[in-house]
Amino acid sequence: MTGQFVTSKAGHDKGTLYVVVAEKDEFIYLSDGRLKEPGNPKKKRRKHVQPVNRTVDESLRERLEAGEPVRPEEIKFAIRQYTENQLK
Repeated sequence: MTGQFVTSKAGHDKGTLYVVVAEKDEFIYLSDGRLKEPGNPKKKRRKHVQPVNRTVDESLRERLEAGEPVRPEEIKFAIRQYTENQLK
């Protein structure tokens, strides 16, 4: 699930699009590259997010899975690309 786009189903951030940057047990860690950066991700239960049938590009996903550092701009760029493709 790391590297996948998800939408928040519950909480004050309901409807917000995030990228899963890490996962552990029933929790996943989310980043939007803006308020929640990859270095300080949002912790959320799996049941409170809706997975989107799309992932970030292959190189970014591999770096996330390996636990390598990712810049907030890379997450913002991936989310921007996804939303622009949805509008077409």
